This record gives sequence, structure tokens and C-alpha cells, in this order.
Amino acid sequence: MQRTNDLRRSREQLVSAREEERRRLRRDLHDGLGPALASQALTVDTVELLLSRDPAAAAVLLREVKAQSQAAITEIRRVIYGLRPPALDDLGLVGALREQANRLGLSRAEIRIEAPEPLLPLPAAVEVAAYHIAQEALANVARHASARHCTVVLAVSDVLTLTVTDDGMGIPAARTAGVGLSSMRERAAELGGTLALETAMGGGTTVRATLPLGGGAHGRPD
Repeated sequence: MQRTNDLRRSREQLVSAREEERRRLRRDLHDGLGPALASQALTVDTVELLLSRDPAAAAVLLREVKAQSQAAITEIRRVIYGLRPPALDDLGLVGALREQANRLGLSRAEIRIEAPEPLLPLPAAVEVAAYHIAQEALANVARHASARHCTVVLAVSDVLTLTVTDDGMGIPAARTAGVGLSSMRERAAELGGTLALETAMGGGTTVRATLPLGGGAHGRPD
């Protein structure tokens, strides 16, 4: 009975998280990009009216439209990145993680990525979840662990196992789960997977995510 209740609560949390993400996307598109693009269209209409009467004023408005367009493009990229980071399509999961490691490795820890070469094609949802989980784990290492070394290991069987291990100070026993850890757990659970956090006696932390492949790996659409 307890297990049934736990599963029900877990499903409810996942549905709630998914609906919250949909609301966020709707808000971003409706309240942000929608009015911005509508405003640009009105400004262009005004420019057309001013071109013959007041070219200088028309030029000022055109510069404003250009700035608004650039801001809209930045916002669109942010929304797209939230759905699927472009680096996954450009570099693949391993390449995207190495790019992230190179960026964060400029802080303190030396970060190493270990993965099969080549890595078998993975379902798109698994790639996105693995990338975001690793990204959050690496960010935590860079911000909090005071680690010298960190290793990210990918292994594929009927599941993708992602392990991020550092030799830092570990996690204090009194520390409660923050938003980052909760987000990692939600991403794993949404795919029917698990996420475990372990702290070694002598220091260091291991984050291990196990993500089912949904009946087998299949590649990204071309």
C-alpha cells in the first residue's frame, strides 16, 4: 500500500512538473515574444508611412526594430535551448558534455569525460535528460565541491548510466536537497529512471543517474 501511494505521488509530481513547464513556455511565448513581434509589425507600418515624409524619423524607427528583432532572436534561442540544447545536435551528447567540461574546467576542477567511442545513438529524451543532469552536477562541483578532479562516465546497456564523481568536500549531512538536485531527480524519474547521490567517508560525491532507453537505443532524427 505504501509503495502504491509513493508511486501515485511520484506520478502526480511528474504531471505537475510537466504542466508547469508547459505553462512557462506558454507564458514566454504569449507574454514575451508575442507582444514583441506584434510591436515590431506596428513599427514597420509606421516606418512605411514616414519613409517619404520624414526619412530621418523612419531611420530611427528602423534601428529600434533591429534592436527589438535581435532581442526576440535571443529570447527564441533561450526557449529553444530549454527544450533541447543545440549542442546535442551539433556535437552529440559526448561532445556537448566535453564542451561543458571545458567551460567549467577553467574554475578549479579538472573534468574528464569517459564514454564508449562511438556512443550508441540514444533516444532524444534520454540525451536531453542526461545532458541536463550532468550539467547540473558539474555546476555543483564547480560552485560548491572545492574539488581538484571530476570524472563523468557514460555507460550504455539496456539503460544509460551517467556517473559524475568528484574528490571534493562532499555534502554536509545537514544540507537539504536544493532545486538543482530536485530537478535532476525529476528528469530521471520522468523517464522511469533513478538518481542516487552518494558521499564518500573521506570526502567526494558521486551522482549516478540510470535512464531507461525505452525498449532500446534509437538515433536522433536526421
